[in-house]
Amino acid sequence: MNAESLEQADALDRAASAFAELRPWLFGIAYRMLGSAAEAEDIVQEVWLRWQGTDRETIENPPAFLALVTTRLAINLARSARVRRESYIGPWLPEPVDTSLDPTAGAERGEALELAVLLLMERLKPTERAAYVLREAFDYPYTQIAEILRLTPANVRQIVSRARKRLTAVRREPVNKVEHRRLLETFLDAARTGNVGALEKLFAADVVSSSDGGGVRGSSTFPVPGSERVARFVAAFSPRFWPGATVTWVEMNGLPGVLVSRDGSDVALLAIEASTEGIHHLLWMLNPTKIESFRRSRSRIVTTEGGRLVLADDGGAAQRPESQKGCQQ
Repeated sequence: MNAESLEQADALDRAASAFAELRPWLFGIAYRMLGSAAEAEDIVQEVWLRWQGTDRETIENPPAFLALVTTRLAINLARSARVRRESYIGPWLPEPVDTSLDPTAGAERGEALELAVLLLMERLKPTERAAYVLREAFDYPYTQIAEILRLTPANVRQIVSRARKRLTAVRREPVNKVEHRRLLETFLDAARTGNVGALEKLFAADVVSSSDGGGVRGSSTFPVPGSERVARFVAAFSPRFWPGATVTWVEMNGLPGVLVSRDGSDVALLAIEASTEGIHHLLWMLNPTKIESFRRSRSRIVTTEGGRLVLADDGGAAQRPESQKGCQQ
């Protein structure tokens, strides 16, 4: 190998090392924008390809450049995703990720990561969602968000303020993690026995049960509303769903959740949204693709292979950068 080839290989190695360090942060932006780990991974891979083909010597602030590319790609994909989800079979729920190693998934703050918040953010337009995510989760200055979105700082302030008000107007004050887990444990006990009365006591009056099967696995194709109806719905499928099932506690998007398995295969992920009024949303992830994506998120690292960024499922985990100060300039 000649000197020029060695220099090029060394430059690519440095680029890959820098990118791998920032990858959790870029994934965090894309994931909050899209509510899908698979789509976020596609975005990150595309950003990596563009990073390879960029004249990196001319980039004064690589983290800012990579955030800009990530956000704009995510906005474009979010627009097409909204159209696709209109034809989704049954309720669509965000694709959960394991956050036990990095509860904030690369962010400066933990906002906009919980499944309930990701679901609420579906009400925002892609540009609104981007502004909200960058400000609330990553603490970006309004001037930098304005540059990314090609808006004025004043417009960005208004967008973030409106988005915040829209979300807080419909979101109830959540309980802490201890109470959240207690409610989920109590629900599991009542659900396994089909105890309708015990279930009703756990639910807020306007509780909703949403089952995301994606048309692949049999599940309710519409949300079930109301405490009495949800209690009877859960009790009705209890004799078929729970016998022979094992439950593993997991951390799902920063909160306790459960992974349900049967005969060595994972069959469901269960999460709840709860407030002082009780459980007001049951979220059943039955889509095998989303369950498999969650399993992969529990054990992955980032490597480079032939100039390509590779996620390796070998028990490791991509680590968050020790410092992201360069991102905030």
